[in-house]
Amino acid sequence: MDELILKLLKMDLMIQSERLDDYLKVLVQTAKELISREGIDLQESYEDSLLVEMYAAYLFRKRKEDVAMPRMLRFALNNRLLGESANG
Repeated sequence: MDELILKLLKMDLMIQSERLDDYLKVLVQTAKELISREGIDLQESYEDSLLVEMYAAYLFRKRKEDVAMPRMLRFALNNRLLGESANG
């Protein structure tokens, strides 16, 4: 799934070359760790892949300017955590 996440991330950021791939892979791993730190147990699913991609894109954009976490991402994280809690 990491290759899919990388591909989606590059599409989101409109990056076509491979020269930033190593950096983007680190962002994907960092996003996974930060999401896990919030108490979310990531699964091998398209929904979680998109969640990781959104978080990694946020980290990429944040490095250029200090931007707040997009509400869409915060809502997605909260909904994922609530859904996990409801399912036990």
